[in-house]
Amino acid sequence: MRYFFSAGEASGDIHAAQVIRQLRAIEPEAEMEFLGGDEMAAEAGRPPLIHYKHMAYMGFIDVAAHLPQVLGNLRKAKRAISEIRPDAVILVDYPSFNLRLAAYARSLGIPVHYYIAPKLWAWKEYRIKKLRRDVDFIYSILPYEKDWFGERGVRVEYVGNPSVEEVQRALSSLPSGKEFRQIHNLDQRPILAIVPGSRAGEIKSNLPVMDAVARRHPEVQAVVAGAPSISRDLYRGLTDLPVIESSTLRLMANASAALVTSGTASLESALADTPQVVCYRSIGSPAAHDLFARILKIPYVSLPNLIGGEIDSETRRRVNREVATSGVRGCIVPEMLMHHCNPDDVDRQLSPLLRDTPEREAQLAGYIKVRERLLTGRSAAQTLAERIISYTKSRQNAANV
Repeated sequence: MRYFFSAGEASGDIHAAQVIRQLRAIEPEAEMEFLGGDEMAAEAGRPPLIHYKHMAYMGFIDVAAHLPQVLGNLRKAKRAISEIRPDAVILVDYPSFNLRLAAYARSLGIPVHYYIAPKLWAWKEYRIKKLRRDVDFIYSILPYEKDWFGERGVRVEYVGNPSVEEVQRALSSLPSGKEFRQIHNLDQRPILAIVPGSRAGEIKSNLPVMDAVARRHPEVQAVVAGAPSISRDLYRGLTDLPVIESSTLRLMANASAALVTSGTASLESALADTPQVVCYRSIGSPAAHDLFARILKIPYVSLPNLIGGEIDSETRRRVNREVATSGVRGCIVPEMLMHHCNPDDVDRQLSPLLRDTPEREAQLAGYIKVRERLLTGRSAAQTLAERIISYTKSRQNAANV
């Protein structure tokens, strides 16, 4: 059988690679075409049709600045789907681009599977109509999504969270703290992991703030997690802190605390038991924060809080007016967003996490709740691969009757 994958950023590349591995384990002769990165290429045994480093644009301004390339990528992907006529299209996150591919595949009668559901419960709920129309199955990695999508008439299954097994696998092969420091030429001070994101735009916005906070703590050694698709020159133009590439999980696992740009890394930090402050800065003005808060329909933006946080009734009433920060009850990790993402406010949240304090203990206790709510006892990638193959074969058998 032939499969077409589309993953437009680093985390999607990692998650999709695991699905490709499981598909190939069940069907060694399966053919793969894909948009993605090096992880997927290693499992598929061929380079991507388009590498995600030419796709990972985020936000209206970033997308508008690269619109010709975005549209060119879309045309190239549609042309490949039309020529290959895969047995299934598997879309991984990246909704603005992938929902367009879903509509195109559906127009050709090709089944569409969506892995890592678009976060419509947070914003852009109007896209639910496109999901109902163009996607055959959605595979969720967040347990509360099953009810949310199901109530809106979308077929969805919670398959577990791939970060759980990815972190477990990384930690099982983890070098000792001493070895990690020797490999990367680090000294013996406690490590502060700086994780500024995987896209150039978010790195430019968040790394300078994280760098400024780190310099207030000479008692720790700050180390930047380099994203695989980002040039070292970009980091060098923003900081002189050491940069470690392609070892984010190991860096966080060896760190005493972390500053993390909101996204998958915040969940990985929780699964690695590393206390953190979640940061997100794009436009650092109060007006931008207020607009952000009105658009979002959730009290939290980070995955540890969304999965494990307890939302009280007062918070629910404020959901459309205020984005939660560390002052909101039930928050596991502090969230410093927009104009709150500044050196003073971020440092105020980080400082207690660098010592044995009630704040540090509370985060670690919250992480236990996060893990409990994510566990299914099975591999998310294996479950997904089995579902795709089963659906594809049943469809082929029905066509042959």
